Amino acid sequence: MIPLQAATRETFWTIGPVGKAAFYWLAAVAVLVFSYGVYARFAAYARGSADPRNRLSALPSRTLAATTAVLSNENQFDRDPYAGVMHAFVLWGFLVLLVATTVLGFDIDVYRPLAGESFWVGEFYLVYQFAVDAFGLLFVVGVAMAMARRYRERDGRLWGKHTSMEDDAFVWVLLLLGVGGFVLEALGIAGQPLRADETVSFVGMALATLFESAGLTPAGAEALYGVAWWSHSLLAFAFVAWIPYAKPFHMISSFANVVARDEKAGARLPNVPADLEHTNAESVGDFTWKELLDGDACTKCGRCTDACPADTVGRPLDPRDVILDLKAYRESVTDDPVAGRGDRTATDGGTVPIVADEGGVIAAESMESCMSCLACMDACPVDIEHLTSFTRMNRQLVDEGSVDPNVQSVFRDVMRTGNTFGEPQAERGDWTDDLDDVAVPDAREEAVEYLWYVGDYPSFDDRNERVARALARLFDEADVSFGILFDDEKTDGNDVRRIGEEFLYLELAGHHVETFADCEFDSIVCTDPHSYNTMKNEYPEVDFAEFADDPMMPFDREAPWNPEREIDVFHWTQVVEKLVEAGRLGLSGDELEYTVTYHDPCHLGRYNDEYEAPRELIRATGADLHEMPRSRADSFCCGGGGGGLWTEHDEDVKPSEERLREAVEDTDAGNAIETFVVACPMCTTMFEDGRKTGGFEDDVEIVDVAELLIEAVEAGS
Repeated sequence: MIPLQAATRETFWTIGPVGKAAFYWLAAVAVLVFSYGVYARFAAYARGSADPRNRLSALPSRTLAATTAVLSNENQFDRDPYAGVMHAFVLWGFLVLLVATTVLGFDIDVYRPLAGESFWVGEFYLVYQFAVDAFGLLFVVGVAMAMARRYRERDGRLWGKHTSMEDDAFVWVLLLLGVGGFVLEALGIAGQPLRADETVSFVGMALATLFESAGLTPAGAEALYGVAWWSHSLLAFAFVAWIPYAKPFHMISSFANVVARDEKAGARLPNVPADLEHTNAESVGDFTWKELLDGDACTKCGRCTDACPADTVGRPLDPRDVILDLKAYRESVTDDPVAGRGDRTATDGGTVPIVADEGGVIAAESMESCMSCLACMDACPVDIEHLTSFTRMNRQLVDEGSVDPNVQSVFRDVMRTGNTFGEPQAERGDWTDDLDDVAVPDAREEAVEYLWYVGDYPSFDDRNERVARALARLFDEADVSFGILFDDEKTDGNDVRRIGEEFLYLELAGHHVETFADCEFDSIVCTDPHSYNTMKNEYPEVDFAEFADDPMMPFDREAPWNPEREIDVFHWTQVVEKLVEAGRLGLSGDELEYTVTYHDPCHLGRYNDEYEAPRELIRATGADLHEMPRSRADSFCCGGGGGGLWTEHDEDVKPSEERLREAVEDTDAGNAIETFVVACPMCTTMFEDGRKTGGFEDDVEIVDVAELLIEAVEAGS
């Protein structure tokens, strides 16, 4: 038995001087090939278009946050605990093995030559061996879990048009490295009697015992050790050299992508420059370095596609394929795919537009299918910003006039009348005529606490006018000082922008901020989460000065609006929740006895992280609230976002129909659900339609939170 203080092993057992020299030479080659590959990748990003966001500001805190997110695997556990455990085992095991190899290399090549002795002995060595075996076992188990999922579910989300041999090679190489390391350790234990008591190497010891029971002698183990050692070493070197050139690069690019993320991506889109030479998506050179990095960060996991409501209902949109199609095209161009701005020459000698009705890298109908719901981005564990690239391509379609005729008609209506209904602006406030007992002040004529931006649908749609009137009565009941803009209110521009009409959005933003400047108010409150999002997150981002000299822009403003966010912008549920909490609506909490479920609007929930205010209001009425399986950040889009209100699609079922089915079939209350509660006028419109077309008219009623509240107030009077 070796004394504890002397416990160690020979690193290059059976490997002679020539073998050692060859080992170090191959290691140097592998590191050089790896380094060049990483340099080439990041050099390509650096030559991409400038990103409008400062992605590297506060780099230390960004790096710390990314490190925490990656090491905790928090994003991997979201929606998929199995994948979270699997990835955690692989990641932690890989990192510990990497650190262990680095520590051993430092001891052999730096510490020993300088100190004349090794620290890789005694207790340190034994703890080291135990850690390597423990985390090495986790690594192998994690890789086995990955392979089980990949090959057990061949039609699952891991498989798609971009699945290739490199995906198989990646997991098999990892498995061979993990298992090969244990086989090598077992042969070393079996062939070196002095290591017979090294029980801390519990996996290697178990394998050695197995080999010995099968008849392996110490001499046989010694003979096999050299073969196993070189096989393992050559595979490790090949893997290191391969990393920057294939899927394993995601270990680097994904971390970089998380570091460079914009936490409000999607909720605030990048502005279009006033430069007349600017193009949106004519070539890969138009994409920013972050968008190029997105492509390399993608691991093909399919979470985005799995979460996408458009894909779920059968529309021709696969978010993963869009990102990977762009990456594949970038890699296929003959010249440097980023340096050659405007170059659209592919390897086959043809000219390929990035997005087009036919023959483009991305089909126009894919972009038209997007609901701008952010489900893909919320599901992505490596913070790929799909919507930024999607909107870029939508802008290109608008520039080329390749827009759905219905959407083009909406654009004309907005340009002509200021609203998406094409109705005269003078009639925008007519919904107030039926409020005989409530006076709705004009915010242009008197100072108010809340400037209420009503929105198109509550102003012109019969069904949603009832919501506006309910909210007006709630404000009046709570004695809130509020006012509206009447015919100076136009459509907010949120969805116009996400379809790609950036300049029409700029006109609308300019009109509104000039109108706001002429009013006296403390805060803005919005009926529609879409309006709430764009006024809160995007209006303050507009550089009006850049367009001040453009004769096509009908505004004179040059100063930014609300850049310091000194003016609060609220969704109405946030305001009314505080009123209820203060007792200003006189609710006791037992007025209604409905069994209800609530649908989280994308622009209120995923876009702006507001989930509690509507629920608190529902509970305040006494209604019995039951959650759908897909709720909060996992909410399933109604189908109205991204222009979905104005377009028709070839789909298996409508998103609204699928959501209503979930409400009446999949909640804990089952078919006891009486009321489907919403907090968005667009959702109201889409679900009223889905209720009819999906055959749910006898099953459930669509009610806005405001309507539920006013019913409770009146019931308690």
